[in-house]
Amino acid sequence: MATKHTDQDFDYDVLVVGGGPVGMLLATELRISRVRAVVLEQLTERTPHSKAFGLHARSLESLDRRGLLERFRDGARSWNNGHFAGLDAWVDFSALDSEHGYALLSEQTRTERLLEERAREVDTEIRRGHEVTAVRQDADGVEAEVTGPDGTYTLRARYAVGCDGGHSLVRRQAGIAFPGTGGRVTARLGDVILPDRENAPMGMERTERGLLFCVPLDDTYHRVSTFDFQAERETGTELTLDELTASLREIWGSDLGAHSPRWLSVFTDSARQADRYRAGRILVAGDAAHTHFPVGGQGVNLGLQDALNLGWKLAADIHGWAPEGLLDSYDQERQAPARKVLANTRAQIALMNPDPYVTPLRELFTDLMRLDQVNLHLAQMLSGVTVRYDIDGPEHRLLGDFAKDLELVAEDGTVSTLPGHLKRATGLLLDLTGHPEISQAHEKWSAGVSWAGRVRHVRATCAAEPELAGLLVRPDGYVAWAVDRNRPEASVRESLGSALATWFGTD
Repeated sequence: MATKHTDQDFDYDVLVVGGGPVGMLLATELRISRVRAVVLEQLTERTPHSKAFGLHARSLESLDRRGLLERFRDGARSWNNGHFAGLDAWVDFSALDSEHGYALLSEQTRTERLLEERAREVDTEIRRGHEVTAVRQDADGVEAEVTGPDGTYTLRARYAVGCDGGHSLVRRQAGIAFPGTGGRVTARLGDVILPDRENAPMGMERTERGLLFCVPLDDTYHRVSTFDFQAERETGTELTLDELTASLREIWGSDLGAHSPRWLSVFTDSARQADRYRAGRILVAGDAAHTHFPVGGQGVNLGLQDALNLGWKLAADIHGWAPEGLLDSYDQERQAPARKVLANTRAQIALMNPDPYVTPLRELFTDLMRLDQVNLHLAQMLSGVTVRYDIDGPEHRLLGDFAKDLELVAEDGTVSTLPGHLKRATGLLLDLTGHPEISQAHEKWSAGVSWAGRVRHVRATCAAEPELAGLLVRPDGYVAWAVDRNRPEASVRESLGSALATWFGTD
């Protein structure tokens, strides 16, 4: 059981270092759980450039559970298909068992803006132009040195979370290792004007010298990227227009007349993952915890799930009711999904290799993708909907899985949905039978805890799940306990009591 702390000697409960999408979402999760958090971001304003463009099904499902989905969908385009390694066959997201079987076009800068707006709505303090230059921790808290517009100052908090990217200072100063593979493929990216827009290449094109990716961004600019499998180059070093056009001529045979860049960037296929996501009172999330080649649109989505997994657990520790091991479960649960993303992005890079020896493999893989079962597997993988956590408890088909969008009917006929009950990042105990053992177990548990608002108890019926008697859903939307109607009453009381204590404490 975590030890309760007082506010004395702490400026904040949590320092969130980095104000990208992951940092903004994490700060919001903390604030709606009554945690004093501050976002420290070295940039004075949001960058107008975006490497990431899409939100996949699991992110959309999660945003729905916080009441944010409609603001993301408002005015945004969506598409049912996506690519895997630039192959000719498309991945069909509409086949997913989800209310959101599509990808939503939301550029990273837009995603960040919308999440920052939400963070401000819940009174999150955001300090732009404040760079964290050092982080130290002791047994009781974390101290950060910060350089802002008015000079250098120190902040002390109970925890710090590094959401500060692949070169994370927080991760390095916490002594968290970042093993993986170095870059062998150099990608040069430019948002440029092409004079002959009508005849410009479209999508991914593969030549024997490399790959070209070209898509229109708006009525003026195209995004042009070249992928060089021969030359090694450091990610983050400055790219010039001359270097980009030279790469275009080498790979495509023409520089397409590219001019007037508004953004130039270079990156590699380096893939790394932190060997632990927690070191004492310092944690990492998003790109600070894992980096990979940006193919398949998975990076931002992976980081947002980190934030949703971590936020409520960190809040529980700060409020003093976290059961033993709850905060450590963040590392345990989020390592495996990141490993799988690193693996599939490496596989895509291998398939994208322009070497003619790879061409037969691409043709074979394209044929396989036309099989419904293979296509569905890839759609599930890219969208993150197969993530399932290893949760102890009586075996059940839903245990550890993400709770579906169930329609619920209360005794008075009021209709609601399961996502609507998770907006405040509390747990949900769903009683679908009026089962006395479920009510008694909850009443016994809630009578012993100091903050009964940790779990919302809802009685309803659900036509979509006629065999289901009860469901305990964590604040991040994952099922922590489930029981069908045919279970003995005594086992229901015992197993539910254990699940409540495991995830929501005993005092």
